[in-house]
Amino acid sequence: MIGTAVEQALRDEAYAVDWVRDGRTGIAAAESDTYDAVLLDLGLPLADGYAVLRHIRMLPRKTPVIIVTARDGIDDRVAGLDLGADDYLVKPFEIRELLARMRAVLRREGSGSTAVLTNGALSLDPLTRQAVFDGSEAQLTAREFSLLQALLLRPGAILSRGDLESHIYGWNEEVESNAIEFLIHSVRKKLGTAAIRNVRGVGWMVDRG
Repeated sequence: MIGTAVEQALRDEAYAVDWVRDGRTGIAAAESDTYDAVLLDLGLPLADGYAVLRHIRMLPRKTPVIIVTARDGIDDRVAGLDLGADDYLVKPFEIRELLARMRAVLRREGSGSTAVLTNGALSLDPLTRQAVFDGSEAQLTAREFSLLQALLLRPGAILSRGDLESHIYGWNEEVESNAIEFLIHSVRKKLGTAAIRNVRGVGWMVDRG
C-alpha cells in the first residue's frame, strides 16, 4: 500500500518511476539504468537494502539514495548513513515530507534544480509547471512537463521516441505507440507549433537558443 501511494505521488509530481520489489532486481536496475534518485527499503527479499546500498555505492555514478524503512533504531540509522545513504526516513511518513527530502538531495546533486529552464525563446518553470513561448503561457500536465523538461535539459539535441519515453514513463507503465506524438501535439496546441521541432525519422528537439 505504501509503495502504491508513493509511486502515484511521484508520478503526480512528474517523476518517471521504476518500482522493483526485491533486492536482486534493485541491484540489476541500478546497474542497467541511470536514475536521479533511489528510494530504498531495508526489508527487501533476496537481498536486503544494505546489500543494495553497498552495490550502488560501488557503481561509478553517485546516485542519491534515501532509505525509507520501518526500522527506527539508532543503529539502523547509523549503519545506513555510514554505508552512503543521503537521507533516512522512517515509516509512517507524510508524502509531502518525502517529496521535500527528494528535492533536497536532488538539489545537492545538481539534478533537481528549481531554476527555470530556458533556451531563450521557450521557458519552463519546474515549481509551477508553467511554460512560456513567444508570448503564449500555458499550464502543463505532469507528462507534458516531463516531455518539455527532457527537451529543454538538452537544447539543440535530437531526442528519439525511446529517449522521451524513458524520461516520462516507468517500467510498469503501458505506453501506447502514439503516446509521445500525442503529448507533443498537446504541448504545441498550448504553446504553438514552433515550440518543438520535428526532425523527420529521427526525433524531436527544441532550439539551442
